[in-house]
Amino acid sequence: MATGLGIALHTAGLPVGPDRCERLARAVTVMGATTVAELRACALATMVSGPAQMATFDRVFAALFGGPSPFRELGLPDAPAVPSAGADGGPPPAAQAPGDPGGWSSALRLVDAAPAAPDGDEPLAEGSAMHRMASATERLRGRDFTELSPAELRQLITLMREMSLAIPPRRTRRYRPARDGKRPDLRRTLRLARRSGGEAIRFARRAPRLRPRRLVVLCDISGSMEPYARALLMLLYVLNAGQVRAGNGPSPNRTEVFSFATRLTRLTPALAAASPVTMLAKAGEAAPDWSGGTRIGAAVKEFNDRYGCRGMARGAVVLIISDGWETGDPELLGAQMARLSRVAHRIVWANPRTQSPRYRPEVGGMAAAWPYCDAVVSAHNLDALDDLLSALRAR
Repeated sequence: MATGLGIALHTAGLPVGPDRCERLARAVTVMGATTVAELRACALATMVSGPAQMATFDRVFAALFGGPSPFRELGLPDAPAVPSAGADGGPPPAAQAPGDPGGWSSALRLVDAAPAAPDGDEPLAEGSAMHRMASATERLRGRDFTELSPAELRQLITLMREMSLAIPPRRTRRYRPARDGKRPDLRRTLRLARRSGGEAIRFARRAPRLRPRRLVVLCDISGSMEPYARALLMLLYVLNAGQVRAGNGPSPNRTEVFSFATRLTRLTPALAAASPVTMLAKAGEAAPDWSGGTRIGAAVKEFNDRYGCRGMARGAVVLIISDGWETGDPELLGAQMARLSRVAHRIVWANPRTQSPRYRPEVGGMAAAWPYCDAVVSAHNLDALDDLLSALRAR
């Protein structure tokens, strides 16, 4: 809904970009808008930057969502009506009406204009454009990643930005000042005593410093996992970028991403790309075995030998994204998973095949790895990603 309104306002000539659309989506979420009047208030606060833009905003909003104009009492000039037909009864002329710099009528193709509402407080759920857009979004959330086109997959980025990743913290050997700390801080207590003539009036305390655990991702990029790998790599990119921007999540060096098919490739540098599309392009260049075969046991063994047991996986949360199709020796995978479980804090396996209630891990690599997994989730569509994030934040 925010994107559709932003495109219509931008077409009408207002300086509306993706940043304002994102602010509108956040405002509607925070306010919990349920009526056209509340939606208009959120849109005015985020989309309009001056009184001169109100008339254009008013006519675009009224065309999309209906309802009476809130500026009727202010004496603002009315917007020129869009001609429905030419003078000879033919199609409307292509020239733009005065005061319509962006040709806003072309933006009405995004949604059908709802009929004018007698009351500005009509609920949005009653046949409005917002309801239709929300329904399309809900259908997109429930579709399997294999059914999405590249354009639809890119549309999910906006919805992924609403998610947050909270890796459980761990205690470090360093301490921080804390009023409720259980360990006395003698040095700070003596420094405070100098302010009171050497008398220790205030006793300082300290507590262990906490920091997020490292997140290590091993992503299967074989042919059967290619659509899921693209979607989940985009999710990791969005979450990592959002946490770095907010300053309350793992820093870039606390998230490590590897891909594997027939070999192991480190994709962590690709997370610094400018956009998710660029990140996927860089990942495809770095991994020559993209859409190849699957050797999970050999890839986990290489990770343990070169990175994991040397410290990267120690105390970390390890996420393995794979459908469990193993062309190598399943016993090798079981041995390496046992080895990884001894150093990792938690192992989460995302397997899209588990979405079926009839799935049973009885053969192949998944049967060998299952006993060493702390959680197994499907992560096959956007709605299932909530289970994945919950499994990652579990202690």
